[in-house]
Amino acid sequence: MRLDIKLPIGLFFSIIGFILILSGILDKQKIVSQLGYNFNLWWGIIILVFGIIMLLFYFIKKS
Repeated sequence: MRLDIKLPIGLFFSIIGFILILSGILDKQKIVSQLGYNFNLWWGIIILVFGIIMLLFYFIKKS
């Protein structure tokens, strides 16, 4: 069995992205007033998409 790092990387980035999205939604007023846009929400979406892509690569190769 070969080591495939796409699964743990995909899970890690998906979890971190989800946490950032929740943080961006819950603390919206404080972050938006300082930066002008919701930093945590946008980066959470980007990181979550990256994690999902890594998981897709893992499951496509596994099939």
